[in-house]
Amino acid sequence: MAGVRWSEAETKRALYLYFQLPFGQLHQGNHEIIALARDFGRTPSSIAMKLANFASLDPKIRESGRTGLEGASAQDKQIWAEFNSDWTRLIMDAEAIAPSRPASKATLHDSANVATYEPFAGPTTTSAMIEQRVGQNFFRRAVLANYDNKCCVTGIADARLLNASHIKPWAADEKNRHNPRNGLCLSATFDRAFDRGLMAVDETGRARFSKTLLESASVETRAFFDPYEGQPILLASRFDPDPEFLDFHRTTLFKPERIHA
Repeated sequence: MAGVRWSEAETKRALYLYFQLPFGQLHQGNHEIIALARDFGRTPSSIAMKLANFASLDPKIRESGRTGLEGASAQDKQIWAEFNSDWTRLIMDAEAIAPSRPASKATLHDSANVATYEPFAGPTTTSAMIEQRVGQNFFRRAVLANYDNKCCVTGIADARLLNASHIKPWAADEKNRHNPRNGLCLSATFDRAFDRGLMAVDETGRARFSKTLLESASVETRAFFDPYEGQPILLASRFDPDPEFLDFHRTTLFKPERIHA
């Protein structure tokens, strides 16, 4: 399909994949790029080039000194802007043209739940369930990719131990449920601490913990959290966490003082 114009649907689906892959995986040997090329009847190199075109639109990628290809079209730019203004709608649009035969099941981990998720469910699945599950799977992968599959506090780099934590909870902000800027990549214990208001990120991007943890009667608990108190979290590779979301979490959910049982 050399020289064949990219449709709007194909562009959406390619950008959907772009946000879920770390920058270093945007190459023609990536198995997801190969699969998408097969579905579109294109070559893996053409898909990789399209994703590299998206990278040229990515402010954080460019700020880091990395560059993509300078071939982004007007349609690429338009859909990029649409994604960044309405994540949920564009995720659903992209998923609607995704392959109907999943290669494997994906395990979905989120601060709110842990479930086994089959990405492309059958016709008996309700639209509400599809929206929630597909969106959460995208959110998890996009947030992990945003931190290069590392916990932003500890640097732990095994995806099986990592969660995509919502900064503003799912129920608190419907518009930003799937926005990667509303997420932090945290290993399981820190995810739970953040979700329960025992951890926050301050205005300078440093991890802060409740005195409930830092002054715990348990030596092991103090020793676990104290090394990270006041330490800067890892920088995001694509989407800096939104300061307004962090402020909401810090002022609404965080419990800095010691909580007595």
